[in-house]
Amino acid sequence: MPESSIVVRPEPADSRSYSAAARLQAAGLGSAIAVFERAAAAVPVPTPPQPIVIADYGASSGHNSLLPVGAAIAVLRKRTRAEHSVLVAHTDMPDNDFTALFRTLEEDPDTYLRKDRATFASAVGRSFYSQILPSNSVNLGWSSWAIQWLSRVPAVIDGHLQVAYCADESVRAAYAKQAARDWHEFIAFRGRELCPGGRLVVTTMAIGDDGEFGYQPLLAAMMDGLDELATDGLLTADEVSRMCIPTVGRRAGDFTAPFAPAGTFERLAIEHLEVFNADDRFWARYRIDSDPVAFGARWAEFARASAFPALSAALADGVADPRTSELFDRLEAGVAERLAAAPEQMQIPLAHVVLVKRH
Repeated sequence: MPESSIVVRPEPADSRSYSAAARLQAAGLGSAIAVFERAAAAVPVPTPPQPIVIADYGASSGHNSLLPVGAAIAVLRKRTRAEHSVLVAHTDMPDNDFTALFRTLEEDPDTYLRKDRATFASAVGRSFYSQILPSNSVNLGWSSWAIQWLSRVPAVIDGHLQVAYCADESVRAAYAKQAARDWHEFIAFRGRELCPGGRLVVTTMAIGDDGEFGYQPLLAAMMDGLDELATDGLLTADEVSRMCIPTVGRRAGDFTAPFAPAGTFERLAIEHLEVFNADDRFWARYRIDSDPVAFGARWAEFARASAFPALSAALADGVADPRTSELFDRLEAGVAERLAAAPEQMQIPLAHVVLVKRH
């Protein structure tokens, strides 16, 4: 994969696989929603007819946005009149499936649009590593499971799919540099877009004090599955060597670095930072039903939705390669089989970060 290639956050191949991904990602959303509700209770509310603006950065298909945005609107409604307009701007890359997003907003039982007639939805198709909304226009921001995706692949990862487990220090350094730049750019432009007193809540992959990125059994199953597909001739060894999942987990110090030494950056400050291990809901279900096949299938579905599209970029013809569907099907089956053979709880390190814009 060339170093200059742009990485688009993976889109679900189908609603079935995305549902599995959303169920797992919801593991960190319960506590994040509580954080978001506190932020909604603290932000200044504009005077009508100016709308209250909520920005959803990295919306994808919207499934991880509905409950948090709905909860925030409920809090805001306690502070303002029912007819005070709320504008929700969902943002993602230009080639995001915005049709799926708007169908989610229209049809999902959890959609906030059914619960509040004075709330309106919009979308912006631009990378959040640039300014994408007017300055001083956003009252409340939300971003979940998005900022961990790097804006570009800085180097090929030798011997693994994930840089956290790469033995080459130069590659690890290149990814750390890119991750630092991306975080710097992301918060710099949010600092311009937020209104004074506005807040942004971010939930993303993290690395805790133990230094672990997590997901080791899943990643091992994926690597073994890809090697098997290369042996069978579906993939070439070169294609497998170029496959990677360009996500990063950030340590607490990585989140705070741009704010040193004064504690502010682009008038933003960190109001809350928490790194923790989220629950593995698939493991919890396995502890109840003792069904290893279902356990493996759930994690394989999650991998298909969240990571397989990134792997397909390394195919000879990219994501449009005619082997993509077979790759996804066979790799999903192989991952499910391997995890079912030896069920193991996944470590899922996450971070909640709340940024506030000073007056």
